[in-house]
Amino acid sequence: MRTIMTIKNLDTIEALEAFLQGNQPVAFSVLGDKTDRYNFIRKTLVKMNYMNLSKRDKGIVIRYLMKMTEYSRQQLTRLIKKYTNTGKINWMPSRRNGFAKKYTNLDIQLLAKTDERHDTPCGHAVKKLCERAYHVFNDQAYENLSEISVSHLYNLRDSNHYKRQRRTFTKTQSRQVSIGERRKPQSDGKPGYIRIDTVHQGDQDKVKGVYHINAVDEVTQFEIVCSVERISEQYLMPALEEMLESFPFAILGFHSDNGSEYVNRRVAELLQKLFIEFTKSRSRHSNDNALAESKNGSIIRKVFGYTHIPQKWAPEINQFNRTYLNPYLNYHRPCFFPKTIIDAKGKERKTYPFANMMTPYDKLKSLPDVEGYLKPEVTLEALDEYAMKMSDNDAADCLQRARQKLFCLISSQDKTG
Repeated sequence: MRTIMTIKNLDTIEALEAFLQGNQPVAFSVLGDKTDRYNFIRKTLVKMNYMNLSKRDKGIVIRYLMKMTEYSRQQLTRLIKKYTNTGKINWMPSRRNGFAKKYTNLDIQLLAKTDERHDTPCGHAVKKLCERAYHVFNDQAYENLSEISVSHLYNLRDSNHYKRQRRTFTKTQSRQVSIGERRKPQSDGKPGYIRIDTVHQGDQDKVKGVYHINAVDEVTQFEIVCSVERISEQYLMPALEEMLESFPFAILGFHSDNGSEYVNRRVAELLQKLFIEFTKSRSRHSNDNALAESKNGSIIRKVFGYTHIPQKWAPEINQFNRTYLNPYLNYHRPCFFPKTIIDAKGKERKTYPFANMMTPYDKLKSLPDVEGYLKPEVTLEALDEYAMKMSDNDAADCLQRARQKLFCLISSQDKTG
């Protein structure tokens, strides 16, 4: 909009002051175009010889410009400073979007689907899965997500588009952690020293549920899960034998808490027969079996939840573990691995760098002289072929479908009696 005003007499500070006080008869309309306003400000500063004015007179000029342009004092101060430095006041409109969106809604949908497949692991694990999907399994859909930072991954999870894709609410569950260990095993960086613990699937009407036996290797985090009806010798001993046979490397150590299901004569005889070192919990050392305890929460409870499952379904659940859960955990689920550093005080501290994150099988392959730890009938070529038979996402999809089918079967049979 062009300026319509009579300002012929406004060529002195006194005239400007009279105009601001309402004594000067001037008809004006506020400038509408930014370029016109900038030109008007520059011409006014030149006409009034602003650089040589006193502080009081400069204030009058600023008040006059505020009234004519409707700019704030702060904005006019910035423009006048630009004029005093360069002698010009030019408007340079932005030609680009400074906040370009790198990750599209399709990327957010893919992230939500990946989280759903893998039961919403931590951000570092999801980043590693995205990297493996693109670089290892050549899934082009993950090209953008393979470069995402962990912090921005959580930003996408907090976005409205992500929340519309997934809505889950999990109440806090209290869980007692077994403590007390007699001797801590020393693996010396060699695989084969397993930590074992039991997870109970709840009671209902004084009826016990299924028991899950969870065994984790200390060095590689290779994990085997078995499910039994009871933790008596009749059910536990065959499960332990199957579990020890399922690891691809020889078992050298067996560490448990002080529960009577493991600390008994039958288990001790089995381990002695196989020349396996048997250690148990020390009192007031709750971290000795922390690896197995943490896997109980991050694996067992995430997969099976806290709801009561009748004991009669143990064979079906164990078949699910053998066919879907154990292969997924060992070949397709990345884990953190510690790196020990010594601080300035000489104390050992453990860090968990993202660069050291990998699947248990990748960790096993990274060990020096790995073939010396494998069982005679197991080869790296066979394990490699098995690991690359399907991608991480395909394995997660198979796991989710099988779990849904299993839970539907359990729910329908329990309702019909």
